[in-house]
Amino acid sequence: MRPIQIYDTTLRDGTQGEGVSLSLQDKLNIAARLAEFGIDMIEGGYPLSNEKDLQFFQKVRDMDMRQSKIAAFGMTRRRGIKAADDPGMKALVAAKSPVITVVGKSWDFHATDILGVSLQENLDMIGESVAFLASHAEVVYDAEHFFDGYRANFEYALQTVATAAKAGASWVVFCDTNGGTLPEQVTQIVTAAKIALAGLPVQIGIHCHNDGDLATANSLAAVEAGCNQVQGTINGIGERCGNADLVCVMANLAIKKTGFQVLGGRPLEHLTELSRYVYETANLALRSGQPFVGQSAFAHKGGMHVHAVNKAAHTYEHLDPALVGNERRILVSELSGRSNIAALTMKHQLQDDRALLDKILAEVVRRENQGYQYEAAEASFDLLVKRCSDTFEPHFETIKYQIVSGDTNVAASEAYAEALLKIQVDDEIRFEAAEGQGPVNALDAALRKALSSFYPILDSMQLVDYKVRVVNGQAGTAARIRVNIESSDDHHTWRTIGVSENIIEASWLALIDAVEYKLHNTPVKNEVLK
Repeated sequence: MRPIQIYDTTLRDGTQGEGVSLSLQDKLNIAARLAEFGIDMIEGGYPLSNEKDLQFFQKVRDMDMRQSKIAAFGMTRRRGIKAADDPGMKALVAAKSPVITVVGKSWDFHATDILGVSLQENLDMIGESVAFLASHAEVVYDAEHFFDGYRANFEYALQTVATAAKAGASWVVFCDTNGGTLPEQVTQIVTAAKIALAGLPVQIGIHCHNDGDLATANSLAAVEAGCNQVQGTINGIGERCGNADLVCVMANLAIKKTGFQVLGGRPLEHLTELSRYVYETANLALRSGQPFVGQSAFAHKGGMHVHAVNKAAHTYEHLDPALVGNERRILVSELSGRSNIAALTMKHQLQDDRALLDKILAEVVRRENQGYQYEAAEASFDLLVKRCSDTFEPHFETIKYQIVSGDTNVAASEAYAEALLKIQVDDEIRFEAAEGQGPVNALDAALRKALSSFYPILDSMQLVDYKVRVVNGQAGTAARIRVNIESSDDHHTWRTIGVSENIIEASWLALIDAVEYKLHNTPVKNEVLK
């Protein structure tokens, strides 16, 4: 088993992605989680670039990074100045990180036309910078634009990495900075570079960008060609189209390929958790179709697929989702067959009731024609099953509701909404009013007010997300509206749906389902208090 080091640059290269911004505490929290997961090297940032990165290196020294090594990132010395006198070099040493990563130019065009230095001066900048830093820490040399440089002038590109290796770099990493190299080109060039560096005490690595949607494939190709380190980011975040997604790289190397070992052989059962933690911390939307860890990675919708998966999961799944901490999801829609319904209703033990399964499927098809979609509304689907099987017992009945809204202060544009609600619980009628930041918030407040004395368990429930979408836009202002509500309590999260031409009614339908699902599934018996 050849060990492959995982080098994470989420905290530096990842933050260059559009819409990505991490606070100091965010960076420290992610670093701690990466160390807990077993990442070999964690790049923290460029200590000279901003105060936040400087503080990161000061604070991370007091944290338990386990076996992970923190890396400070910077560039080779400036032209015309000694490495020991360069502010960037001094900042890298002052960071006191066990690893220092320094990036230099491998493309002759970049040296002469962008930096404005001679080819020899560029080599001197590389060699002197690496030699100076190697006396203070383990040095990783990132050969920027290496693949472009190799295609333009392969002799010079190889000379740059050899210079770094001879100066004391522990790692030379080939960077596909533009992200446009193809896997077969990666294989050819890495193989040639490995031969050129043979005999030098240095290991080689790969750093790919995803502009051709090939960063993972290119990283794997480089490993096959001899690279023992892969650089990338969690979830592939980064500038332009992003970096190699370490989630996919690690899963492929550890599970799909043979002969390689990552993270010291640790299992990847917390990989999905790590991926979503980074999304949440960076305040980014989860990518549902992300391989291995996305919510849709093991989701099945077509009836034929589900029928096969129920008999042999590997027919439509390339690996057991539990290996990466994910789970299988069976979706239901007008494309579904009886197998989908049977799989989703296992807890109701309806597998042998073909007539009921057909009834549920027919109701799903009918409702989807109206605009409902149950793929992201599993709680509403659960209630639909109960209604079709005549096991649904409503906890309250709606008599009427009314929304009043306007501006409390027109000049300040302070909007308000008030909900008037009349419901019935058993033989008792409740009439309540409540204000809110909007009509849905006001309705939610009024409903809780009306039900609180009957069902105190609702105090632990909260609305966490609210989404609205037009179903048939061609109808203009008379279009049907789909509302999805996500609710949670101390134990789990559930999603409900409502559809109507009236956005308030659609919201009310989704809100009712959310409350009913909570009351039907709470572990505490709901006693009506009178």
